[in-house]
Amino acid sequence: MRLLAIESSCDETAAAVVEDGRIVLSSVIASQIEEHKKYGGVVPEIASRRHSEAIVQVTRQALEQAGCVLQDLDGIAVTYAPGLIGALLVGVNFAKGLALSTGLPLIPVHHLRAHIASNYITTPDLKPPFLCLVVSGGHTHLIQVEDYTKLSILGHTRDDAAGEAFDKAARAMGMPYPGGVHLDKIAEKGDPSQFVLPHPKVDGCPYDFSFSGLKTAVINLIHNASQKGDALSVADLSASFRQAVIDCLTERVIRAMEDTGHKKLVVAGGVSANSLLRRRFAQECEQHGWSLYVPELNLCGDNAAMVGAQGYYEYQAGHTAGMDLNACAAMSVSFDRAASGN
Repeated sequence: MRLLAIESSCDETAAAVVEDGRIVLSSVIASQIEEHKKYGGVVPEIASRRHSEAIVQVTRQALEQAGCVLQDLDGIAVTYAPGLIGALLVGVNFAKGLALSTGLPLIPVHHLRAHIASNYITTPDLKPPFLCLVVSGGHTHLIQVEDYTKLSILGHTRDDAAGEAFDKAARAMGMPYPGGVHLDKIAEKGDPSQFVLPHPKVDGCPYDFSFSGLKTAVINLIHNASQKGDALSVADLSASFRQAVIDCLTERVIRAMEDTGHKKLVVAGGVSANSLLRRRFAQECEQHGWSLYVPELNLCGDNAAMVGAQGYYEYQAGHTAGMDLNACAAMSVSFDRAASGN
């Protein structure tokens, strides 16, 4: 089964052709990073406009690279939630137009489910059940994946997501957007023991995360040093902050793995590219006898291949949509379209 997949939830316009949920025949991404860099973050209206300008050409390139035409496809998969509402609407309406004109089924895909599915591409023999940590700029979730379309949330962030905290801390240290990538590289040269930072917890919720206080502690440290005229080592502060974030993630994951009895740990989302995170989880899984699955680096960020991978399983579960499909800025990863009647 071949699906054309569309992704436009934030600042990447992407299209891909994926076969049977595991084989990527093509994957094309038009990034807007350079344009948003001058603003220090994504500007939603600019993102929406650029999606409108790029989506036709990106889709054509994906079809050409896959060596197929629309008539060779079996369905159109599209990210419809969550994300920037204007950006999502571009992809959803484009996909609806293709589905209407071709008669192909329209398959709505949740963005976080798609991130999890990036691991099905990297490791074709991976199957549920497993525990998944989804970490990105907008999301930090601990998710039990019982089946491809049956998921439940164990824990989530109460404020900032891990990726958001990385980006904001990096910006406070003077790094360009996207800050998390730069912070990770600079942290490799620093000493994480030079700064003692908080490791926030949420009382009564052992699987939940909180990064706002940690981020604020770093920002205050930088401001206080600036007011006193003291010089701070950016490398050491980056290393200390990175370790504190990864410590918080690791602690919750270990507890959830032990409590649930899962033997397979999956990590997904943009922050899954973080070098310390990958090393720490590899060490912990080896120590505990668990299997670790992480996406290839080119699948960690937003892309359409992961949408096509998850779209295959949504279609197998009977999750299709009509021309009344709408984009949604916020939606739980455990939402069941079949149960909702939509």
